[in-house]
Amino acid sequence: MNRFIASRLFDGTQFKNDVEFVVDNGLLRFESHPSGSDITRLEGITAPGFIDVQVNGGGGGFLNADPSLSCLTTIVAAHAKFGSTALMPTLITDQIAVMEQAADAVAQAIAGKEPGVAGIHFEGPHLSHPKKGTHSEQFIRPISEREFAIYGREDLGIKMVTLAPETVPLSDIKRLVELGVKVSIGHSNADFETTMAALEVGADGFTHLFNAMSAYTSREPGVVGAALWDDNAWCGLIVDGHHVHPASAKLAIRSKQRGKVMLVTDAMPPVGTDDQEFDFFDGRKVIRTGDRLNSTTGELAGSVLDMASAVRNSVNTLDVTLSEALRMASLYPAQYLGLTNKGRLIDGADADFIVLDDKLDVLQTFINGQRV
Repeated sequence: MNRFIASRLFDGTQFKNDVEFVVDNGLLRFESHPSGSDITRLEGITAPGFIDVQVNGGGGGFLNADPSLSCLTTIVAAHAKFGSTALMPTLITDQIAVMEQAADAVAQAIAGKEPGVAGIHFEGPHLSHPKKGTHSEQFIRPISEREFAIYGREDLGIKMVTLAPETVPLSDIKRLVELGVKVSIGHSNADFETTMAALEVGADGFTHLFNAMSAYTSREPGVVGAALWDDNAWCGLIVDGHHVHPASAKLAIRSKQRGKVMLVTDAMPPVGTDDQEFDFFDGRKVIRTGDRLNSTTGELAGSVLDMASAVRNSVNTLDVTLSEALRMASLYPAQYLGLTNKGRLIDGADADFIVLDDKLDVLQTFINGQRV
C-alpha cells in the first residue's frame, strides 16, 4: 500500500489542496492522515492520467511496421512520459494480415494486463478514396468476413473502427455495433444524411474532427455538420496548431455539448525521440519539420503531438480553462470508451494519475499506482 499527499489535486471536477490518499491494489482510497512513514508528497498538480484514443506510434515504434507486443510496450512507455496512462494503439489502413498480427499483439497485452493498453483502434481500411489523406489507397476496401472475424474477437479490450459511412452499408455498421465495436466516422466524403443515418444505427464518434472529412457548407452540412449537430456523438480533436485552425477548434468546443470533445494526438513514431523521418507506405517517407509531420507526397501524416502538449495548447490557444482541458484529455475520453474507473481521482477509481508542474509539463506518471 502506497501513501501520498498531493499539494494540489484535480479530481476531474474541482481542484483541492493538500489531499491525502492511498493506493491499494491499484485503486485509490482517500483518507485523512494515512498511517505509515512512507508517505510521498506530490508537489505540483496531481490530475487524472490522460487517455488517448488515437495513437499510431511513439518512441520510434510504429504499430503498422511492427505489430508486436514489444512495439506496444515501446509506444506506451513513450507516451507515459507525457502523461498518457491509457491509450488505444491505432493501426492505419493496411493489409489484413497486418490487422490480424496487431490484434494478436493487443490480445497478448490485454491478457498480460500490460499497463496502458486499453484496446485497439483500426483507422481504416474501410475509408473514402477522396478523403484518404495519407492512408495507402491500395489497401482501402470494403469489410470482408475475414475482417469481421477480427472485429468480433472478445480478447481485444475496447474495439474501435474508423470508417467512411458512404462506403460501408448500414447493415455492416449495425453488425459492428452488435459485435461491441465503437464505430467512429472519419476519412469520409459522405453527405449529411448518410452520416446521420450511420449515427442512427450506432456510430457514436468522429475521428479527428475537420480533418479528412467533407466540410460544412451552406447547402450541404457534410460530415463536419453532422458531427457538430449530433449532441450524442463524441469528436476527437488534434490541437497541434497544424491540423485545425484555433477558431475552428473553438467553434467546435462552443457548439458541442460539454463533454463531447476530447483531445487526441494521432501520434506517430517520432514522439519522444529526436527522429526526423521514418519509412511509410508505398516507398514514401514521413518527414518531421519542427513539430509537423508530412509525407513525401505532401499530406499531413499524423503528428508529433503528445497529450501534455495538447492540454497546454488548449489552454494557451483555445482559451479553454485548465480544468476543462484536463477533462478533455482524461474524463471525456474515458466516458467515450466506457472506462468508468478512469478519468477521475475518487474513491475506488484506478490509480492512474500524473503530476504536472506550473507549465503543465509532466513530472511523474503513475499507472495502477506504480510510477512509470
